Formats: sequence, structure tokens, C-alpha cells
Amino acid sequence: MPETITDPRDPRVADFHDLHAGDRRPGTERGTGPVVVEGVTAVERLLASGLAVRCVYGIPGRVAALDVPAGVPVYEADKWVLSGTIGFRLTRGVLASCERPAPPSLADLLAGARRIAVLEGLNDHENIGSIGRSAWALGIDALLLDPTCADPYYRRSVRVSMGHLLTTPLRVLTDWPGDLARVRAAGFTTVALTPGARTDLRDVDPAQHPRTALLLGAEGPGLSEAAMAAVDVRARIPMRPGVDSLGVAAAAAVAFAQLR
Repeated sequence: MPETITDPRDPRVADFHDLHAGDRRPGTERGTGPVVVEGVTAVERLLASGLAVRCVYGIPGRVAALDVPAGVPVYEADKWVLSGTIGFRLTRGVLASCERPAPPSLADLLAGARRIAVLEGLNDHENIGSIGRSAWALGIDALLLDPTCADPYYRRSVRVSMGHLLTTPLRVLTDWPGDLARVRAAGFTTVALTPGARTDLRDVDPAQHPRTALLLGAEGPGLSEAAMAAVDVRARIPMRPGVDSLGVAAAAAVAFAQLR
């Protein structure tokens, strides 16, 4: 049975204190600490994932509808106490926290994938979440991120991905762009998506390139010259004249579908 929380500062729900304050708690480094999952659909995916769930917290109606594994602490509170805990009004009504997924080794990630996305310099959590959702839907087997990308396990990223980032094989590269050589050595054709390219993405035939790594850069600066110098192909999405580019999340979805 769920335990009732009446004090917003109850230490049992400390994982959810002051979520509006940012993606890290005092004393923790970037990319550390528990993952906070928000919303019924994302929490359901977490509970079914096999990841180490720390606790579940929400309003009674939302909590009662969940199939929570035995041994996971479950807490419920009215909407005002819940809002006081997290620092804002939560319309989705339920959260959960879990330990960070253990990253696979780069060798194992590459061995088990046919199509991967490689992200450089993406500092918008919602773009990363949207790319994660599209990747899962459109046949991308894994994600690689350069060291400057935002935390893919931050609450907003996981929420926008509808929880799919939790179960997508994912690794932050430590040697950038040097690790692209390992991607190519594993048999991947590396494709940089950039509006200035001469090659049409439609000419990158998946039948001729059965293992593909698509590189995506941040909106504005795009991919660095160092990254583009390390790839096999530079390709663009064909668009009407006068359109500079698509947002990176939309461009990613178009490219993922094209390379299936």
C-alpha cells in the first residue's frame, strides 16, 4: 500500500525536491544522481524496463493505476503537497526515480547496432528527448553523444522521449571526434547531416550502406569542421528554396525515416 506524504520536505521523497532548480542537486556533478521520470506513460515504461527503480510518487489516482514491482517504495500525496515537493504544478500527476542505466561499452553498442545517431553539441534537453523518441520509433538502434551534449537522462529529456531514452542503448563518447574512427572501423558509413552539403540524403541508399551512423549538430552552429572532416558523406535534406534548415529534432526524424 502507498505511504501518504503530508510534508513536502519529507526526506522519503528527496529525489523529487525542487525539480525546478535544475538538472542536478547540490554536491553532484553534471550527469550524476538519480533519473527522474515524469508522466504516466514514461513511468509505466520505466516500471516495465527492469531498471533499478528507487521510488514512485504521485497523486492517489495516478499511483493506484500503476503496476509497481514488489519492493519499490510507493508514496502518494494530494496535488498541493506534490507541488510543494517539486516546486511547480505537475499536471501529469506521477513521478518515479531510478538509478542511471549503466552505459554499454562502445564495442558492444556498435556490435549490436545497424543504424545509430551521433549527436554533437546538443545542449537543449527537449531536442535530445525528441530525437530519442524518433530514434526509437524509426529504427535507430543506439545513440552516441559527444561530451558537450546536455544530459540525456535529465527529467525534461526523458519526459519528451516518452521514456524511450531509458531503454535505448546510449553512450557518451570520451574521445571526440576521435571515437568516430572506431565507428567507421566497425563497418558504419558515417553521414554528416548539414544544409550546405551537395549530396542529397535520398542518394544515400540504405541497401548500399547497411550500417549507417548519422551525425547531427546543434541548431545554429551545426556540426564542427572536425566532426565533418571525419565522416564519409556530407548530406542534406532537400527543401524549398529560401528555407535555411529544419530544427534538429525535425531533421533527425526525416533522416531516420529516410535511412530505414
